[in-house]
Amino acid sequence: MGAALQVTAFGLALLSTLFLLLATCTDCWMVNADDSLEVSHKCRGLWRECVTNMQDGVRTCDQYDSILADHPVKIVVTRTLMITADLLAGLALATLVLGLDCITFLKEDPCVKLRMCYGAGVILGIGSILGLIGSMWYAVDVYVERAMLVSHNIFLGVHYDFGWSCWLGMAGSTGCFVASVLLTCCLY
Repeated sequence: MGAALQVTAFGLALLSTLFLLLATCTDCWMVNADDSLEVSHKCRGLWRECVTNMQDGVRTCDQYDSILADHPVKIVVTRTLMITADLLAGLALATLVLGLDCITFLKEDPCVKLRMCYGAGVILGIGSILGLIGSMWYAVDVYVERAMLVSHNIFLGVHYDFGWSCWLGMAGSTGCFVASVLLTCCLY
């Protein structure tokens, strides 16, 4: 039972870490939601903003200024939290691989392997909370920005919603959290 639970937690952690990495690297955290007469599809991400022409499929992207440039708080905080979550999830995966029962590393000391799995679960939990905070921070900021424009009757011609990268970050963080619970609470 313990080995099956470890492998399940590892598979979930691996998939969720990939989701977190993809969410951090991709550029569709916000998408334009006005589809009435739009001829282009706009995406904003943590690193750049892209516009895709719907008629011919040509995509152009504008990189944001230097990482050290003055950026909005939501981008800086989300970048920081997501990169930290990625690093912690990667560290947890490396620790978990060494702690799995099916790996021959430290086979003679099962107590140490169990502690490695538990430690990986704790690290994964911390990373998942940071990733969830980063994704939710960005999503809430997008919602508040939209609500402020609506409440002041300001129409800029572009209406943004949460993009698939934001949802991917939330899904990856939630998966890492479930894997963390499996490793810290259910393994014993």
